[in-house]
Amino acid sequence: MATTRVAISPMKVAQISKAGGDFEIVERDIPKPSTREVRIKVQACGVCHSDLFVKEGLWPGIQYPRVPCRNPRVAGISYDGGYQQYMVAPVEALAAIPDTLSDAEAGPLLCAGVTTFNALRHSGALPGSLVAVQGIGGLGHLGVQFANKFGYQVAAIGRGPENATIAKKLGASMYIDSQSSNAAQELQKLGGAQAILATAPNSKAMSELIEGLAPTGKFMVVGISSDPIAVTPLQLISGERAIQGSAVGTPTDSEDTMNFAELTGVRPMIETYPLEKAGEAYARMMSGKAQFRVVLTM
Repeated sequence: MATTRVAISPMKVAQISKAGGDFEIVERDIPKPSTREVRIKVQACGVCHSDLFVKEGLWPGIQYPRVPCRNPRVAGISYDGGYQQYMVAPVEALAAIPDTLSDAEAGPLLCAGVTTFNALRHSGALPGSLVAVQGIGGLGHLGVQFANKFGYQVAAIGRGPENATIAKKLGASMYIDSQSSNAAQELQKLGGAQAILATAPNSKAMSELIEGLAPTGKFMVVGISSDPIAVTPLQLISGERAIQGSAVGTPTDSEDTMNFAELTGVRPMIETYPLEKAGEAYARMMSGKAQFRVVLTM
């Protein structure tokens, strides 16, 4: 008996063919899921700073060509991520998106959102505490919103006076310009911060803020920098202060983040680009000038 082969339709993909290479828009067959995998039709995909690990080949063992966009289950590193019209992912890596969130809004919440949400809820700060958010960018603009909705007194810290208006619009109680004042001293005038969320990828700026912690305060690091953070043992021992890194989170953490955002009205501020302009979108994100998260739409 004769059999008929059904052709698999092609899809568009933004791939990196080699470490340090440019984005290439190519066609591939729509992937087939294996056991315990799900095929996803991608509607939107956040462009994350950590995508540079794939773009520049900074993560060991990456096999090229590779489609970027990491998540906690290493999509884009050990398997292709969301810079494509369809992708496959392990069942255990999936998170349900609330109906009231648009696809473009959900994308950044699954990266920058869960990163800042998790760091704050594990910081030990209680409602009413003074919490500082360093950096008003892709991570920080969500950190300020979450901190406000957690019931903290929020001090937003940025470089230059131009961020003061947006910081207060996002929910900050006050804005501290680290270029014109000593931010750590300003925090101590208020009694010290019970938690400082460090989102800007600048180790020197982080080091200068540690003195702003209150006794038993915790310095939560989510901004990635290759330089060391300078801290003395006395700074930590005095007041039993702590420094803690915080990664993205599990799929359950992602669902918690989106459900909390849906409940409280926290939303990312985004710039959207079509998949065909993935290279332009990536460059915009890396420039640090985006307001505030870059999202690819399909």
